[in-house]
Amino acid sequence: MGNIFSSLPDGLEHESFEELLRHKNIKIERIVSQGHTSPENGWYDQKENEWVIVLEGSGSILFESGDEVNLIKGDYLNIPAHTRHKVTWTDPNNQTIWLAIHYS
Repeated sequence: MGNIFSSLPDGLEHESFEELLRHKNIKIERIVSQGHTSPENGWYDQKENEWVIVLEGSGSILFESGDEVNLIKGDYLNIPAHTRHKVTWTDPNNQTIWLAIHYS
């Protein structure tokens, strides 16, 4: 048993990734950001699909295609495997809490 909002990190120098569950073809993780973005020169190109929801805060995801999606609390998005993307913005004044489900 756990609580997604408990034990939140303070003073985030780096984005926080915490694996909550892993089983066969699924991984669930909590990501906490505060003003963090993806590296300027890199794209995520994951071999698994990723379904992500913003539980608190807000952020923006840019796709290599040029499409950009702004997400606020409650918004979710499915990112198919090998869809190159990056986080271009997260709220610098408040923590953004993401729940990411990676599946094949």
